[in-house]
Amino acid sequence: MTRDTNREIKTPNMTQCLVAGGFAGMAVDTALYPLDTIKTRLQARGGFIASGGFRGIYSGLSSAIIGSAPGASMFFLTYEQIKTSLSDLPSQQQPFVHMFAASAGEVAACLVRVPTEVVKQRLQTRHHNTLSAAVRGTYAAEGLLGFYRGYLTQVVREIPFTCIQFPIYEYLKLAYARRVGRPIRSYEAAVCGSVAGGVAAAVTTPLDVVKTRVMLSTKGVGQTPEYSGIVSTLSRIAREEGPRALFSGIVPRTVWISIGGFVFLGSYEKVKSVLLETGLLSNR
Repeated sequence: MTRDTNREIKTPNMTQCLVAGGFAGMAVDTALYPLDTIKTRLQARGGFIASGGFRGIYSGLSSAIIGSAPGASMFFLTYEQIKTSLSDLPSQQQPFVHMFAASAGEVAACLVRVPTEVVKQRLQTRHHNTLSAAVRGTYAAEGLLGFYRGYLTQVVREIPFTCIQFPIYEYLKLAYARRVGRPIRSYEAAVCGSVAGGVAAAVTTPLDVVKTRVMLSTKGVGQTPEYSGIVSTLSRIAREEGPRALFSGIVPRTVWISIGGFVFLGSYEKVKSVLLETGLLSNR
């Protein structure tokens, strides 16, 4: 018991966070990419069939892989460091610590994730046929800022998501550990991550629809994009397509993130525990 307890309270260093987070990001994005494509096409303005249907469901995978490892690494590095630095606060304040740490992690991760997400979604919906064409087309139409189209929308979507997911995730881990009288194992943490992710995914689907519409909007010189702004896009979708359209893709999104939460957080906890137990990449 002493050995398990000591293992549980160890804190990963920066390198261990980067490696565990990068592995988790690659694992979840590669394994569940088809569900992400289906969700994106359901949310696209043209609809599922016009955006490609079930054809080419791995379109844009290369872009996702490029951004998944560094994005996840940035998230967990920020999350773990902030959570550890504020761990001395009273237990009743810890949910707010988790919210703040996760929110800061998403802001950092989106700096890496958004450009690859823009390219990925344009490939998923057949705006372009190849990765190089998507990069060139985006740059030609909008310059470097085009790769950050939807950055604010993505952050606004991710912060509510993480503020729901991570307090639930940390609470479930703590509650289960107390119930069984031992530190939680990685596969058990994975189940907690699945439940927390599914709840957060369903609640934040309207923001995900808005993010998808904004990212898929393009503009030429002297033109304005089809969708721009969070509130205006929300109201426009509700007005033109009905409130139900704001929940387009809720089923694949919830299933995808529930499974993704299992793979993502389970992989992270497993790799982190292996690194801590073996002392690999430790500061010595």
